[in-house]
Formats: sequence, structure tokens, C-alpha cells
Amino acid sequence: MEKPGNGRKRVDQLEDAIRHHQTLYYNGDPAISDVEFDALWDELKSLNPDSPMLSAIGADAQDGWPKAEHILPMGSQEKAADPDEFLAWAAKRALSEYVVELKMDGASLELQYRDGRLDKAVTRGNGLIGDDITPNVRRMAGVPARLPAAWSGAVRGEVLMSRATHAAHFADKANCRNAANGLMKRKDGVGVERLQVLCYDAAPLGLYDDASQIGTDARPPFDDEVAKLAWLETAGFSVVQHDVLADAYAVVDYRARIMAERSGLPYDIDGLVVKARSVDTSDMRRARPERQIAFKFALEEAVSTLLAVEWSESGATYTPIGLIEPVRLAGTTVKRANLNNTNTINGMGLQLGSRVIVVKRGEIIPKIEGLVENPAGTQPIAVPTSCGCGAALVDEGTRLYCPNKECPKKNRHRLEKWLGVLDIRDFGPAIIAKLCDSGRVRGIADLYSLSVEELQEYERMGPALAGKILQNLRSRAEIGLADFVAGFDIEGIGAGMADKAVAAGFDTLDKLRAARPEQLAAVDGFAAITAATLADGLAALTDEMDRLLAGGGVRIRPPAEAGGRLSGKSFCFTGEMVSLKRARAEALVKAQGAMVKSSVGQDLSYLVTNDPASGSAKNKTAIKYGVPIIDEPQFLALLDQATPEGQQ
Repeated sequence: MEKPGNGRKRVDQLEDAIRHHQTLYYNGDPAISDVEFDALWDELKSLNPDSPMLSAIGADAQDGWPKAEHILPMGSQEKAADPDEFLAWAAKRALSEYVVELKMDGASLELQYRDGRLDKAVTRGNGLIGDDITPNVRRMAGVPARLPAAWSGAVRGEVLMSRATHAAHFADKANCRNAANGLMKRKDGVGVERLQVLCYDAAPLGLYDDASQIGTDARPPFDDEVAKLAWLETAGFSVVQHDVLADAYAVVDYRARIMAERSGLPYDIDGLVVKARSVDTSDMRRARPERQIAFKFALEEAVSTLLAVEWSESGATYTPIGLIEPVRLAGTTVKRANLNNTNTINGMGLQLGSRVIVVKRGEIIPKIEGLVENPAGTQPIAVPTSCGCGAALVDEGTRLYCPNKECPKKNRHRLEKWLGVLDIRDFGPAIIAKLCDSGRVRGIADLYSLSVEELQEYERMGPALAGKILQNLRSRAEIGLADFVAGFDIEGIGAGMADKAVAAGFDTLDKLRAARPEQLAAVDGFAAITAATLADGLAALTDEMDRLLAGGGVRIRPPAEAGGRLSGKSFCFTGEMVSLKRARAEALVKAQGAMVKSSVGQDLSYLVTNDPASGSAKNKTAIKYGVPIIDEPQFLALLDQATPEGQQ
């Protein structure tokens, strides 16, 4: 069922785009990659799985070649873009073994034989009728003009250009696939002898007709998919690389190995084709066969080598960052990828020199997601054991940190966190470092006692800039309780978590301090560990919080009235804002009783973005659930209506 409102508009856009790119592809002039086309297809499928475009196959070519009907069905396959999607497909099939073939990145072709002689070579076209380009195909490698036996039927394959041929003769084309697609349909046939056909399917004449029409003459000369490939080789065809694997997890591992090896293959591939071993003619008659799937390599996933590990220090926490051989992901060159923690390193068995899978999906920062292999010569990854303050680090697996409560790094990070939560501009880390190193600032309260004269001395700035920085700081004199707590940098307690506690009724600092861990653990989104962390953190920071509040530089905004003008509403912000920073926008809606969420769900009131038409993950989810997507001017207008005069 398609989605209403914005969803209908996006569905129309996707259907038009898919139709346009199918026409370009089947006329030998593709404008986007397979991965980009698949992204359009997958988005349409998520928004309107009943779209007629999803059952349409191909497009009619317009380049003057004669037309011919297919013998073999030339439909589309289901696709899995990552291991989770593939394993979900495999769980439904429960196959005893899997035939795995390389998915060649070329142009589909059907070779039709009559009594052992090549009769026609037909492009995919619209799935039922394609272009008869037989004169060109007769000159391609891997296409026997005669078979050893007088056999009639169809063989399906992929027209390919090798990487070596592309580099030597067609480097002006974007890639091998585009070059092969255009070359194979040249009317003058110039250069077609440089193309190769690799085959992977075959059926005798009549096999895919209605089951009641199948007679003894239509029985295939093979018993299963492996025997089919062996028969093709015996008949003189070149076939795709293939293997037989015992279970679905072995297929996932095989994919990782192939990803590591694909740069050394003579031809481009964009994934695997995974099939049941048995030949199921009824399944093959379907527009999308259920017993095979394309397990694709996404553009957001690549194989690289782990060269080194840096340990990023955020306060007292040390986080590993992998330095990798540069790879292209999602249009950018990636040299660094997250490793999360020592559990990740140890669980994968990573070492320096490991071949690893690096992923970058949607808006997520690149991360190392899997180990391909540890070649000879790899070295262990050194994990820091001591902090600069002299304390021994504690490695809990999920977190490596300094346990020293007086560690100067903790204090400095808390100051940076406070300024970040309050969105205080121009008060950068360099200034904070100098103030901390001199001993002038030991806690958040000390920031509010700074004078213009002192600040300009530390940073050698003029009085105007120093005054502006302090004015920015003091202009946020009243803040919400959630931001106040989040600004004190309690481990794992950001504004979102603090908001949940406030919404649960712990809406004053006194109530939060008085709450027992078991009471906090009952808050939606909390658990025993998070509750204990918050309770312990509030207790440890009591003096510093009270000193800040007593100094008069900051006060906590009273709880929003139940009748607040945005009470009961929730907002999620994504992307950059122009007229104000996101932190300020979040503070403004909170002041009117609304909640701020970090993700999009069915219960969200508004997604705020300056690019409502983008294909981001949050936009897609909002469309899926029918959540209104508004831009910055619409948000500001909504805020204007909700905010009493003088409170913005």
C-alpha cells in the first residue's frame, strides 16, 4: 500500500526516474550505476511495494535492431544489499545447500539454438522481447556457433568487457559495463570481437512453457544447477565462477572473500547470485523467482587493509579509530573508520595488516564491520594501558577509560561538553585548554566569573571578540533541566536520555537527585546500568552543580506547564539549519513543552530538515510512517505561533 501525502509525490518521482533510467540502459546509454539504480528501486519498494513499475521489466530499445521474442524468462531477481537481508531470505527458504555464482556486471543476453546451431542472440529488452543482435554476437568470445549435439533451446549469459580491454581501448567510457553495453549494439559491429559472453543458465525449447505442455523432448540434459553449468562448459560455453556451500553463513563468509578478491578479477562483478541447487521450472516462470537472490555488493561497502589504530581521547574515554588503505565509499575517499571498542577488536580477531570490510551506509560514519582474513605478517594491536594523569586505564571491553575522578582530561571535556550543549559559539577548545592549563578554570562555574580583560590576555584577542564570547555565554542564562544535566557530561547521559527522565516526572533537579536507581530504571529507555550511572553522576557532581547555580550565571527553567503550546508534540532535526543552530532550535521547542527525538518513529510529530526531498534514511522513514516533513521556514512559523511574545 502506498503512503499518502509526501509519499505519493516521492513514489511518482521514483517511478519516473526508474522508467527514464531503464530506457537509457536498454538503449545502451546508461547514466547511473547499478548501485544507484538499485537504491531507487529499493526506495520505491519500501514506499509502495504494489507499484506496477516493480513488476515491469526493462524498456523497449529504439536503436533500429530487429525484435525477437525470448525463450528463457528474463525477469528480475530479488536483491539483498547486506548479510542481514540475505540471512532473512535464507531463513524462509531453509535450503540444504546453496549454489553461489559471481554476479557479472554486464548486459544480459539470450542465445537461441535450433538443432545445435546459433539461431538468434537477443538482448533483455522489456523482458519478453529484445533486440536481435546476432551478427555482432557471432563475433564475441565464448559463443559457439554449433553445439556438439543437435539441441534446441536457450542459453542465458552476460556480455562483458574485461578490465584490461577497457583500460587499453575504451578508457573514455565510465566503466566496463557502459562500454560493453554500447559496443554490443553498434550497427557497424566495430570492436565487438573485444567482448566476451559468460553463461549461467540454459533450458531446452518448451521447458518454461505451461507445465501441462512439457513433454519428454523438453527435459533438460542436466539434473541441477551444478550439472547445468557443467553441461554448458562441455558444450563449449564459458561459464561464470561458481561454488556449492553448505549453509547461509558460509555464503556470507564467501561473499567477504570475493569482495577482497574482486579487484584482481578480469571482469567487474557487483555481487553474488545465490540459488537452490535443484532446477525448479515453476519458480523460474515467476517474474521474480523465489529460489534465487542477488546478494549484492553495496557502494557503501568495500574491503581494505587495517594499517594502524589511533586512540581518540574524549574526556577520560579512549576510542579506537582504524586507519585504513584509502577506499572509495558513497562517493568519498575513506581513510579512517570506527572500531568502537576493544570488544570489537578482540571479537573480530583484528590485527594490524588485517583485511577488513569497511561500511558507510546512509548517514553513518564509516566503520569496520568484519574480518576477511589475517594474512601472514599481521601484528597485534597495542591497547593503551595508562592515562596521561598517571592512572592505569580500565578496559571493560565496551569502554576503555581513566578511573581517576580528578583527571584533568575529564574536567576539560566537561567544559567542552557544557559549551556544546548550550551552543556557545566562539568559545573553542584552544581557549579552554589555556584556561585549564593555567588553573584559572577548574569547573563550569569558573567560566561565568571570567572578565573581558582576562579572556583577551589568554587568547591574545581584542576586547570586542572577548566581549562577544562572554556575551554568548551569559545570554544562555536560563536552560532546561535536561540540557543542564547533559552539560555535566555524565557518561552515557545526553540530552535525549535526560529528557526521558524529565518526561517521566523527574522534572526538577531535586526530584532527580532524590530518585532511587530502581525508580530511574523504570523510565522508558533506561535500564539498571544507565539508572545507576545517572544517580552516581548526580551525587558526584552535587557540589559543582550547586556552585554553578549559586553563582547566578545559570538558572534551570521551571518545568513546562501541562498546557504548553507545543505540549505533547515531538520534533526530530536533521541536517544543517541556517538561521539558528540545531541546539538552539531544540531548546526552543523544549521550552514550549515539546520533546526532541534523535530518530524517526511512528509517534514523531515533525521531522525538520532543509532538504525535504532528499533520500536520507530519516526522510525515508518519515515518509514510510506518514510523519510531516517541514523545512526551516515552516518550523520557524510553527514556533512563532507557539511562543508567547518576548520568550524567543
